[in-house]
Amino acid sequence: MSDNIRDTVILGSGCSGLTAAIYTARANLKPLVLEGHEPGGQLSITTLVENFPGFPEGIQGPQLIENMKQQAARFGAEFRMAHLVSADLSRRPFALNIGSETLHTRTLIIASGASARWLGLPSEQALIGHGVSSCATCDGFFFSGKEIAVIGGGDSAMEEALFLTRFATKVYLIHRRDHFRASRIMLDRAMAHPKIQLVTNTVVEEVLGVEEKEVKGLRLRNTATGQESILHVSGMFLGIGHEPNAKMFAGQLDLDEDGYIKTQNYVLTRVPGVYACGDVQDRRYRQAITAAGTGCMAALEVEKYLEEHGR
Repeated sequence: MSDNIRDTVILGSGCSGLTAAIYTARANLKPLVLEGHEPGGQLSITTLVENFPGFPEGIQGPQLIENMKQQAARFGAEFRMAHLVSADLSRRPFALNIGSETLHTRTLIIASGASARWLGLPSEQALIGHGVSSCATCDGFFFSGKEIAVIGGGDSAMEEALFLTRFATKVYLIHRRDHFRASRIMLDRAMAHPKIQLVTNTVVEEVLGVEEKEVKGLRLRNTATGQESILHVSGMFLGIGHEPNAKMFAGQLDLDEDGYIKTQNYVLTRVPGVYACGDVQDRRYRQAITAAGTGCMAALEVEKYLEEHGR
């Protein structure tokens, strides 16, 4: 077979993609990893990671990603700063358009993740990892004994707020409207919790503390009156959902109503030889360790597929 046909290509360089790279590289499949729009995934913008096994003192998110990348490279994984423009999964080998060229591969591991939705404020972006977070289960512990804010009005926001009451002394749930998209049961739980205060008809205009590199408060605007105020909090959590990076596969793979790739037996898509792992198909857990686990599964499935189909 032609040397320019890859055994496997991995889309994404977060925990799932890098774990898949480690396993496929050790199997001598010489994987090509396309690092994507957000090299390193969400961990690359995370500070201290304390819940990844094997690091009793914790580890910085970017360092954990770099360690995994070096580990994969040691076994022969190749990395390219590129992202997928389009793909043709109807032909064999699969054709992947990365703009500058078209790659061909026998198998494909989609580990392109899900991007957190942000407000888009410059001050918010400057403080990601310094008091601004999109993951309560990742970072809630760091706000023990502090007052914080959660932004959003759906079930995601309610879940984040309720979880954060384990640590924070007060959780302000800020929503731009006076009615909520959340399910009745989740809204009732939030409203009944003594630590949660609902702040409606309100938007965040600025996150304070950019110069100090830590959140000092929020400048808010009431959408009904236009009046501005300062809310003194130590952290801001985004609860407005995630956007799975799978739009380029619409019509070729099965996606759910929110755009996540549907899988069977953990990582199998409806196209044989194409596997999805990590946050692009996991809307429930979204943890580094679960992403790594499904990355391992996808790699093992690739090995099995290539053995059965004559590598």
